[in-house]
Order: sequence, then structure tokens, then C-alpha cells
Amino acid sequence: MDALTDLDRRIAGCRACPRLVDWREEVARTKRAAFADQTYWGRPVPGFGPPDARLLIVGLAPAAHGGNRTGRMFTGDRSGDVLYQALYEVGLASQPTSVAVDDGLELYGVRVTAPVHCAPPANKPTPGERETCRSWLVRELGLLRPTLRAIVVLGAFGWQATLPALVEAGWSVPRPRPAFAHGARVALEGVGVLGGLDLFGCFHVSQRNTFTGRLTPAMLREVLGTAARAASLR
Repeated sequence: MDALTDLDRRIAGCRACPRLVDWREEVARTKRAAFADQTYWGRPVPGFGPPDARLLIVGLAPAAHGGNRTGRMFTGDRSGDVLYQALYEVGLASQPTSVAVDDGLELYGVRVTAPVHCAPPANKPTPGERETCRSWLVRELGLLRPTLRAIVVLGAFGWQATLPALVEAGWSVPRPRPAFAHGARVALEGVGVLGGLDLFGCFHVSQRNTFTGRLTPAMLREVLGTAARAASLR
């Protein structure tokens, strides 16, 4: 078993945050009426994508009836519909939809993860839950660092969680720490033999942002395309 597969397995077995454990399992028992005939994953959702990814996309946390149901990041919900459509359109995904773990989707040089791996009530993890889960992100960054060249962070919560994780994983983050903004781009230096990478900010693909037009498909494609070029994927 390779190191990243082992990490994903250990993430899926985590029970460190009692509130999140109770919530994700309650959702998996009660279900949404539209999915009443399905067996929910109901566990922490690991990252998705190849172990030699050059680009990492960091979200917030799995959706209660999306990743918490299907067992894959941004899969089976409208946020995922927007994200994977954009990845497909910029040439980083094999298909424009992500509906189930066995749907044949492949990502090209891209991995998708989150700073919190359990679905939280009201889509709002606490700062304490974010800190508890950070060690998983640090380890994931460490395993990806031989190939990782760019990161796109979706939303301010993910940005706040990712910066300290990058420091722990060995990159040098400017001080004062850069503020989140859509379209932000920050060059990070590696420490020792660690290579540098480019960090990008993007509004989250939440329904609130996409339905109101705060984040349009064109805006998302622009950030992903720029990050892909920085990672030498295009």
C-alpha cells in the first residue's frame, strides 16, 4: 500500500471530533428523501486524485448529502457539479460530472482535498475542529511535495486553514500572512530542498456564490487555468 493510500485509509477511520462524528453518522442514518435507497458513506472523506499531483485544490468540508453520502470530495452535490465541470473544461478531468466513486472520473495532475474531512452541521466546522483536522492536511502536503507546484484554495475558511498547514509542511509563508481574495496569487518559497509553489485564492463553489453570480463559471475557469499553467499542466 502506497503512503497516500494509507493516509486516505487512516483519514476515513478518524473519530477525533465528537460533534462531527455524531452529525455525519446521524445524517447517514436519516438520509435525504431523494437518497433514501442509498447507503451513505457516513465517514471522513479522504482526498481524491493522483499521488503525483502538481496541483492541489483545497475546499472547506464534505457536504452532508454529497461527499458524506458518496465518499468522494465534491461528489454528488451542486458545488461539485460546478467544480468538475470547470476542471473538465480546462482539460484537468476526464468528464464534466462527479456523481459516485465508481463513475469513471479521472483527474489529470490534480488532487482535491479539504481542511476538514467530516461533514459539519450547517457547513460550519468550528475553529477547534479545523485545528484538530489540520494534521491530516499537513501529512497530505508532505506526501505531495515532490511534485506539487500550485494550490487553489476555495474560500476564506480553507485559506485560513491552509496557510499554517503549509508552514508545518515546510514552505515559507510571507509575513504578515497574505489575506484571502478571489484571484489572489502568492509565491511561496520552499525550505531546504523543498521547491516553491504558487498559492491561489478563489471564491468557494458554494450554491450561495454560484447562484448569486459572485463566482461565475468563467471566473472559476480563469483561476484553474492560471493555476494549471503555474503547475505546468497546460
